[in-house]
Amino acid sequence: MTFDREPDLDNANVGTLNTASVLKGVANQGGSLFVFSKEDNMKRYNILRMAVMALLIAIGVVISPLLRIEGMCPMAHLINITAAVLLGPVDAFVIAVLIGIIRMCAMGIPPLALTGAVFGATLSGILYKVSKGKIWAAVLGEIIGTGIIGAIVSYPVMAFICGREGLGWFFYVPSFICGTLIGGSIAAVLLYRLQHIGVLGKMQYKLDHGGALWKKHSEKTV
Repeated sequence: MTFDREPDLDNANVGTLNTASVLKGVANQGGSLFVFSKEDNMKRYNILRMAVMALLIAIGVVISPLLRIEGMCPMAHLINITAAVLLGPVDAFVIAVLIGIIRMCAMGIPPLALTGAVFGATLSGILYKVSKGKIWAAVLGEIIGTGIIGAIVSYPVMAFICGREGLGWFFYVPSFICGTLIGGSIAAVLLYRLQHIGVLGKMQYKLDHGGALWKKHSEKTV
């Protein structure tokens, strides 16, 4: 239903209003109906990423006990690499930290849950970006970040904070590298398969342009 003039709100006259102008006005004032402002798009974009992050955290906590011994948790490296490829180094770091904290609190895992994850997740995301999207670079980043850096950092944490005796600087290196090789291999097979069938690129695009895609859909709806 269309109207011939806009309402005179000052005189409380009941007029008629063009629907498009209402929608634009709402958007310009910071609200949202069908046309969303930039801030609204960013909210939906953040929600999309947060949903994926929450899913990866939940999966990581559930599957972390698989094949696990102290100093080796292959499934954690699978999640680290997947998060790094899909979301980047910052989000992968956050995911690794939250998974580690949950495992420490709920499962009684020592601080290795953090030292054996955060460095690999971050470096995996960095090398994936620097290599312009090479999956092998993400796997290499996890191996170096966790298998070497994380393993060395774990020594003072476990020796001086947790009071473990009989440890050395390279005590955790063999088990950490073994875990990263197992988890990295699984991640590589999964991600290369997703890349081959064209799903990986679509997932990354939607995560990177979530707000813009929502806006386009909303404009079509109007």
